[in-house]
Amino acid sequence: MRRVLDAEGLLTPQKTLARRALPGTIGVVTGEGGKARDDILAGLHRRGWAGRLVWAFAPVQDRHAAPAITRALTDLAASGAVDVIIVARGGGSVTDLLAFSDETLCRTVALLRVPVIASVGHHTDRTLIDDVAACACSTPTHAAEQAVPVHVGEARARMAGVAVRLQRHGHRAVVDRARELVRLSRAPAEHVARHRASLHQSLRELRAAGRRRVAREMGAGAAAARALDRRARAAAGADRQRRARELEHLASALAAHDPERTLARGFALVEDRDGGLVTSAEQARGAGALSLRFADGKVGAAPDESIDPRCDDA
Repeated sequence: MRRVLDAEGLLTPQKTLARRALPGTIGVVTGEGGKARDDILAGLHRRGWAGRLVWAFAPVQDRHAAPAITRALTDLAASGAVDVIIVARGGGSVTDLLAFSDETLCRTVALLRVPVIASVGHHTDRTLIDDVAACACSTPTHAAEQAVPVHVGEARARMAGVAVRLQRHGHRAVVDRARELVRLSRAPAEHVARHRASLHQSLRELRAAGRRRVAREMGAGAAAARALDRRARAAAGADRQRRARELEHLASALAAHDPERTLARGFALVEDRDGGLVTSAEQARGAGALSLRFADGKVGAAPDESIDPRCDDA
């Protein structure tokens, strides 16, 4: 039968199921008055486990045992609240343990989706349920320890230590973060202060440069004013009188050459019809109409061909 189950692949499904390190509910299939019950309770107590136990009492020896155990297993698995199931029985003869090698029982265990821990007989006893179960233990106490692989007290102590370390780490992280935030909050103020100091220094330098520039310009202006004053005083002396006389002579010369004054003395300007100046008799004869310009106005004229041009008394 073991070879048949192995050939059908029924010895491995239970062993691939995941088992919780700390199950909340444990189902137990055992005899109601057997010593295995007390051993399981003692093992769970040593683990410090305080979850919920669901008992499914069934006969563990006679021809009615296998169907009853099968029914108890299916009922526990169907409830959906059981995380792991322990099947336990104390030692006995080979015939006493035959119920745990039942084919139907073994096939049922192999196909259950809840891990089954088998603890049937003593160390030397071997039944088919041990092969198909997720785990086979030598004693009910060992089965209880396999059902709760974590020592709850030790785990709680470790968790308390971890909690303390986490609390210290969290406090240290908060303090470090607060210090970092304080440093970052000071950074903008320090940056603004540096820029303010730089701007104040630049303003002082600009003011000093402006004062120096104004002083230079005022000095240059004063020097130019003094030079102009010296030139003005020099021009107000003998040089001024000489220049005035020269200006009078120039004015007289310009007046002597003024065409208007020449016209005022009885002379006239002869112009053609286009306003061009006529300076010879030949130009006058060729021009036709003439204009005579006197000091007080213009009159028209025409050349007289009867006058001999060789006569000087025109």
